Amino acid sequence: MKPPLPAWIVPDWPAPPNVKAFITTRAGGVSIGPHASFNLGLRADEDAQTVAHNRAILQQHLPQTPKWLRQVHGTLVVDADVLNPADESPQADASVACNARTVCPVMIADCLPILFTNRAGTRVAGAHAGWRGLSGGVVANTVRALGAAGAPPADLLAYIGPGIGPRAFEVGADVYQAFVSQDAQAKAAFVAHTPGKWLADLFTLARQALARAGVGAVYGGGLCTYSDPARFYSYRRDKITGRMAAFIWRA
Repeated sequence: MKPPLPAWIVPDWPAPPNVKAFITTRAGGVSIGPHASFNLGLRADEDAQTVAHNRAILQQHLPQTPKWLRQVHGTLVVDADVLNPADESPQADASVACNARTVCPVMIADCLPILFTNRAGTRVAGAHAGWRGLSGGVVANTVRALGAAGAPPADLLAYIGPGIGPRAFEVGADVYQAFVSQDAQAKAAFVAHTPGKWLADLFTLARQALARAGVGAVYGGGLCTYSDPARFYSYRRDKITGRMAAFIWRA
């Protein structure tokens, strides 16, 4: 019998019963200092053995080893079913799975995790969506990959996990133009802050991207990593910090 989940987040969405998902927080691990306590990131400047200990704790709650990705703030989507956990993680920012028990992970510390399933619970996916990924098309690419796997956009549910909130994410003209130049409606996600600076709402930008991709059933969004240091890691807030992760699979 699996132990009960620590104080992690279970998505509140109408996913089919066989689709399982959760998002870790800082709680439940053995890390200390700025990484306390459940850092899962091997690239977060912490001792690898400590991270391995945390990942061993994590594994008690998963059916298989996650198909970890080397996230690069890009738009590439891979087939998680064919990845071998013993191999080097591929550079990608989203993955799709059709097979039961294949775990799609998304590492986070301010960028959004977006989880997907179709209504039949036969396809799942996870996408890492910071501003670069969102403006580059990671959502559209993930939805397209799910469609190619037999799950069209109108049949999808999406859940937006915690990320840096709209009162904390100050950006420059490059970020503003990256979105507004593609879609004028993106202006609704930006509030002028200081000269040449805006406060950006990643949650709104993600919902806009999902809508453009044809996904109408969207849940979650709004949990701010930056403003809740007791619960969440935030790279923008702390620089030296750990990584949380979101996971989705079908039983």
